[in-house]
Amino acid sequence: MGVKLLVAAAALALTSPTAFVQSRQLPDGGFAEQGRTASPELTAWAVLGLRSTGVATPRAHDFLVAHEDELVKTTDVELAVAAEAVSGGASPGLVARIRAATRPSGAIGPLLNSTIWGVLALRQAGEPVPPRTARYLLARQARSGGWAWTPGIAPDSNDTAAAVEALVALRVRGAPVRRALAYLRRRQKGDGGFELQPGRGSDAQSTAWAIQAFLAAGRDPGARAFAYLRRLRRADGSFRYSTRYAATPVWVTSQVLPALARKPFPLR
Repeated sequence: MGVKLLVAAAALALTSPTAFVQSRQLPDGGFAEQGRTASPELTAWAVLGLRSTGVATPRAHDFLVAHEDELVKTTDVELAVAAEAVSGGASPGLVARIRAATRPSGAIGPLLNSTIWGVLALRQAGEPVPPRTARYLLARQARSGGWAWTPGIAPDSNDTAAAVEALVALRVRGAPVRRALAYLRRRQKGDGGFELQPGRGSDAQSTAWAIQAFLAAGRDPGARAFAYLRRLRRADGSFRYSTRYAATPVWVTSQVLPALARKPFPLR
């Protein structure tokens, strides 16, 4: 019986979500989807996902540092800073690039999304954020309570959830957060999952982001959201994007891991 239990435990470990992501680390330290080369962006997501569960990511920090010159977009720089910060220390050069992208208005980079991620990256690295950045984000909350990827377009659940995490990290509470959570609840579907925008249908990443937002605000995401994610888990430990589609499993699973670990960004 003892041997059978050990075998069963080993099989479970091999099919766990963390084991699946770990299995996609290449010899150079980066992470990649099956049959592809490693990229700093996917590696950063894998690091954040694994570190949220307490799993170490050996060699990934060195990979990120070695590929910093490939990061062009402000959001990619910010993602790398957050990942480096939890895996060995954020590069001063990358932090300086975020500082250089900060505008007099408080915006960081060209997008609302880049401002949100600028906050998360700087706070993950233990760096201060200008007070005007919080004011900039609050001024761009839509009447619906959500935030968009960039000004002038419709809000979505992912950017709204990330904005909640950023504002909570800046110690913003009260009505803006409550309105954002109400917006997210309206994006929850009958299957328990959350959708990106109205009419899109539930997906794993939107559900994970919403869970993190509720946790950041000290609210219960509800059991139905976790049950939806469990239904998307595959035998190899990865998660489907939705009940209809299975794509980019390393990316999807990496983004689901913090929600399963009940850890909002920035990770603590």
